[in-house]
Amino acid sequence: MSGVVGIINLGGAPVDAELLRRMTDSMTFRGPDAQEVWVDGNVGFGHTMLRTTWEAETEKQPLTLDGRVWLTADARIDGRAELISELEIKLRTKLRIPERSNVNGSDSITPNDAELILYAYHAWGEDCVKHLIGDFAFAIWDGRERRLFCVRDQFGVKPFYYARVANCFVFSNTLNCVRLHPAVSAKLNDVAIGDFLLWGENQEPTTTAFADIARLPGANALAISASDRCVRRYWSLPTDFHLNYKDSRDYPEQFRTLLSQSVEDRLRTDRVALEVSGGLDSTSVAATAKGLMANRPDDAMKAFCVSYERLIPDQEKRYADIAAAAIGLPIEHIIGDDFPLFEEDVVKPEPFHVYPLSAISTEVLKRMAAHSRVALTGWDGDTWMSETPKHYFRFLLKCGQLGRLASAMSWYVKSQRAPPPVGVRTMLMRLRGKYPVRPPYPVWLDPEFEARAGLRGRWNQLNAEPPPAHQTRPYAFRVLSSPSWACLFEQYDAGLTGVAIEERHPLTDIRVIKFLLQLPPVPWCVKKEIIRSAMRGILPPEILRRPKTPLVGDPVLGMTGNGTVKSIDCFKPLPLANGYVQRAAVPAISWEKQRDLLSTNLRPFCLNLWLEMSVQGRINIEN
Repeated sequence: MSGVVGIINLGGAPVDAELLRRMTDSMTFRGPDAQEVWVDGNVGFGHTMLRTTWEAETEKQPLTLDGRVWLTADARIDGRAELISELEIKLRTKLRIPERSNVNGSDSITPNDAELILYAYHAWGEDCVKHLIGDFAFAIWDGRERRLFCVRDQFGVKPFYYARVANCFVFSNTLNCVRLHPAVSAKLNDVAIGDFLLWGENQEPTTTAFADIARLPGANALAISASDRCVRRYWSLPTDFHLNYKDSRDYPEQFRTLLSQSVEDRLRTDRVALEVSGGLDSTSVAATAKGLMANRPDDAMKAFCVSYERLIPDQEKRYADIAAAAIGLPIEHIIGDDFPLFEEDVVKPEPFHVYPLSAISTEVLKRMAAHSRVALTGWDGDTWMSETPKHYFRFLLKCGQLGRLASAMSWYVKSQRAPPPVGVRTMLMRLRGKYPVRPPYPVWLDPEFEARAGLRGRWNQLNAEPPPAHQTRPYAFRVLSSPSWACLFEQYDAGLTGVAIEERHPLTDIRVIKFLLQLPPVPWCVKKEIIRSAMRGILPPEILRRPKTPLVGDPVLGMTGNGTVKSIDCFKPLPLANGYVQRAAVPAISWEKQRDLLSTNLRPFCLNLWLEMSVQGRINIEN
């Protein structure tokens, strides 16, 4: 969660070193270990360091290997041994890297992740991104070419923002840092604000709530010089499954191997926190991490779990305790019933990040940060390991693979004790006009704003049912392409939370995901059969048998009718908010019992709260 920032004056004017220093200092909350700036004429980089790996103990950024190519990065590079081998073959020399001590005290030649990125750039140029895996956002200034090269990792775990204003290019992994540059206006992006009021999140992966500031999407690279600018996608998900092991036991064994590799790459630290529930995903990550850290002190790992006792009938605490006892993990519970709504500790960079129970998330982060700078999550196994089998059945029928179709259907009937789904029920619902159910269109939008941003047409266009994104894995591909994907990752980032802890997601590892997407969906992606099979004998039977169980209620709905929610109904909008919302048309939510309506009708309050927080935080915003 280190901070990165850069300024390039494309017209050749010298960078204001004092401005760059102020922008860098604004990110000390995410990088308390060291703050450095580097300026060379019309280009300057800043960096704030949060050391989260053994190799980073002596890391210094901005970094150069030759005085001409410079890097500023927030990065964790995985598959390091394989990458080093590739580099040594490509460069035809042993990497000249200073000796450091590893965790066991023995001398070893161990490059830090920033060095690996620069070596990769020297070896392959801008194609280096094809050789890097992990979570990263970085920028490289190539003084030889007078060219800036910026990259965001394949899944967009690390954020990257930029602004091209006049003849200046400004970038950072912290949106509020970009806003500190005087050339970047405070004007809001009407379409993005409209997206928030309609859906609760930005529907465009390349924009932000501010007109001048863009967002680099995951798996994209940007190159810019005085004469040209290019944004390109450098990686896409594999689209064909082709794994066909002769022995079915090889599938869960290979999954365990890849999960172990993924977790191990994220455990290059002495202590780790684990964000767990009582479900399969987070407990599988926790059990794998415990096995890899078996020789560490007992207090090296600690689990943290959010549960409810009164607002909703929640079973997470019970199942989390069962899993923690079986794994041998100390666990700390955060009971969410008494946390207030909309208690924000920091000014959120965009209205999309204002949500009712953020106080719970902040408390979890603070407790985990008190234990470790690194936390592991179980996010997002649902995307990759849960798929309706009807698309797979249709695919096999279309391809004439009748033997495999019969085998898959037979497995489904025996294991699920139900007829195989083929989509007839969905088709009938669609013909009757009952599927899919759209969320309600807001009645309180300001008509002038609604017309200016084209919100009615946008609503109809984006709510239209899209064609299947993939023949056999439509759910996984649809989720990855949805705006929610990047938004959820950004909710873990220190630029939004204000807490200096790096949350890592072993199930969202490119090697794990490639494997999961190559699996035959039946049986392995029916109700997470692959992880249930892989974790037999490791997790207790109660966890393995537990079906996918989302929260059985909405805690915010559970609060309707109390004083906190009633006070929301009395909010007075700022003049700026009146340009987007007709306050008198916003329904009262005090006794609302429908989740969709509650979520929709809270958005005017969320927008106004964000504007109020920004004003109080002296962050300028213009309509």
